[in-house]
Amino acid sequence: MMPKTLQRYFFRRYIATIAWFLLGIISLVFIIDFSELSNRMANLPGYTVRGALLMTALRLPTILQQTVPFIALFAGMTALIALNRRYELVVTRAAGVSVWQFLRPFVVGSLLFGLASVGTLNPLAAWGAAKAEQMEAEWGSSSSRNARSIPWLRQIHNNEDVIIGARAVQDEGRQLSIVTVIHFDPQGRIAFRQDARTATLENGYWLLNDVLETRNGVLPKRMATARLETDLKPEFVRETLAKPDSIPFFELPRKIEIAKSFGFPVNGMLTQLHAMMALPLLLVAMTLIAASVSLKFSRFNQSRSVILGGIAAGFVLYVVTVLVKAFGSSGIVPPFVAAWLPVVVAMALGSTILLHQEDG
Repeated sequence: MMPKTLQRYFFRRYIATIAWFLLGIISLVFIIDFSELSNRMANLPGYTVRGALLMTALRLPTILQQTVPFIALFAGMTALIALNRRYELVVTRAAGVSVWQFLRPFVVGSLLFGLASVGTLNPLAAWGAAKAEQMEAEWGSSSSRNARSIPWLRQIHNNEDVIIGARAVQDEGRQLSIVTVIHFDPQGRIAFRQDARTATLENGYWLLNDVLETRNGVLPKRMATARLETDLKPEFVRETLAKPDSIPFFELPRKIEIAKSFGFPVNGMLTQLHAMMALPLLLVAMTLIAASVSLKFSRFNQSRSVILGGIAAGFVLYVVTVLVKAFGSSGIVPPFVAAWLPVVVAMALGSTILLHQEDG
């Protein structure tokens, strides 16, 4: 049996390696994203260096979420190779400890890393992304990337047909920023247009602020506020505008129930929920793949082809996971299958390779 002191030592080494990788990736992503953000938004009227630094920090958890599986893969490979080069795994094996015993601290570490990502990083990323989008809208961004994500709502109230568009959504759909309201006449032609800085959903109406109203043949009229009557409920707006990956993990079950009550498709939210639940086991699968290419003893260097094979296997697993998740969101495959099948297959494959290498 593996001594507890040795288990704690391997666990600390793995967690320390993850921490170093996190620190390095955070620094690299922050510098790259700040440079890209400054180049794209430096000419906006509301841009400041301090604001750009804050927006980069807010966007950082969202970007970091995408790197979590690769951090688990590279941290596992780095820690195991380092232990091999220092003969620590050789001595451990010579003491009669099997691969399944000394991998246990690494598996526990990857599980805890996955749980921390789901419970802490995911809600932080959802909150930060919403704040960053709000800041970008307030700065007056009209970039094509932001324009492609503009949400649009259509409402018919008292025979008045209206389309509402916004560049940013805050307060779960209750408040819109950089709003465009297009009014149609009974013949379906555009009657007039209202552009507002913000729109707040009150009880039975939208309250538009800082409004510019434009009609054909009439000079544009500036108004401090305007009211737009509506039958829309906050819950309906919230579910219409919400994106599955922008909803914190702990709020997904409630959002799914609300969306079902309104008759919205919930495949995307269900897939996101199961993907978050499967993330800790996905990191375990990454750790097993790392072990399968890192346990062969080599004093000076590991086989480059084997290391590259492990990196390629981890990359393929990530791509397949994202691809199948897209199938689940679109309803091609059941969300449960889309989220869990790649993880189960990867864990089975990693375990099979280790069994073949260690036990023949």
